[in-house]
Amino acid sequence: MAGDAIAAARRLAPRLAARAAEHDRDGTLPVDDFADLRAAGLFGLMVPARLGGREAGFAEYAAVAYELARGNGATALVFNMHASVTGALSAVNEEVAESLGVPDEALAARDRMLAEAAAGSWYGVAMSERGAGSRLSRLATVYEPVDGGYHLKGTKTFCSGAGHADAYLVAARSATDQSVVSQFLVPATADGLKVEPTWDSLGMRATASHDLHIDAVVSDDTLLGGVEGLALVVAQLMPHWLIASYAAVYVGVAQAALDAAVEHVVKRGVSELPSVRARIGRADAAVAAARLVVAEAARRVDEEPGAEETNRWVWRAKLLAGTTAADVAASMLEAAGTSATRRGHPLERLYRDARCGSLHPATSDVCADWLGVAAIGGDPDREGTSPRW
Repeated sequence: MAGDAIAAARRLAPRLAARAAEHDRDGTLPVDDFADLRAAGLFGLMVPARLGGREAGFAEYAAVAYELARGNGATALVFNMHASVTGALSAVNEEVAESLGVPDEALAARDRMLAEAAAGSWYGVAMSERGAGSRLSRLATVYEPVDGGYHLKGTKTFCSGAGHADAYLVAARSATDQSVVSQFLVPATADGLKVEPTWDSLGMRATASHDLHIDAVVSDDTLLGGVEGLALVVAQLMPHWLIASYAAVYVGVAQAALDAAVEHVVKRGVSELPSVRARIGRADAAVAAARLVVAEAARRVDEEPGAEETNRWVWRAKLLAGTTAADVAASMLEAAGTSATRRGHPLERLYRDARCGSLHPATSDVCADWLGVAAIGGDPDREGTSPRW
């Protein structure tokens, strides 16, 4: 039922928050958070009801991600990756499948993957690479057909949930035609996967975003869509999962920073200072505005996904969420004072987590460039200084 997932996420948020400091300090994934998400049925959030899921739309996902991020942004960020995989798979309906030439056996494989997610399987994303970021056209990971499947070889970085997910969405280019980019859902049990613990970052320290080395042979049915070369096409059809899905997370982080600052200044007895009240007031307005933009983008995605105006709101949402989170967290730290900069204080962690919002793809500079090209009447997917995919 609509709203049940949001209520479940809201109930879980305090439990996530209670564990956040320990895992941030140690740089470890809060595995108990994901046990809670699984028990609440949230791994099936985007899965159709006929396959055992909650059949949520993008707006409901955004509301769930916001609530989870108020508890722990790192957990919400990893959950976002799983929702992106299952959400994109669920969006390939019969009409889309026919237009893309997706064969019946690939649709059966899609249903199996989604049903497994509804039953508790957890999917990570292995897309980014050093030197290429998340730009699909620049990937160095390659694949080639072999008897009964494909051989994938390469190294992925920033793979959130590495070593914990049940399968990874791996993007790779054809070894024989570099313009062909495909995606595979590779089981974590596949021979030839190796996690290298490299994640020791400023913020989002509890995402276990380690490197994933791949030299594996996978079966035919792991090729998403059953057709090579769909990755770039799907990126154009569903940019919301590659861009705006992050936005709800960082608006939740911004709200958490505001909430933590209010609690701190009241406890410290400085809430009557005009300068403190002014910072709190500006933060309140900024978070509310960003949340409205994300909600508008999500509404449009549900009603008209891939439309020109929908995509403009998608890029606006990502830009505003990233900049708002960083600005609000910085201002709240100043409002709270030096005592809030101590390690272990919620605002110190939230400040570092919030700073990552503008860096996640698409970065704020890329978002602003895209929107600028669109505003002056150009084609932002083909023009501009930064390659999109």
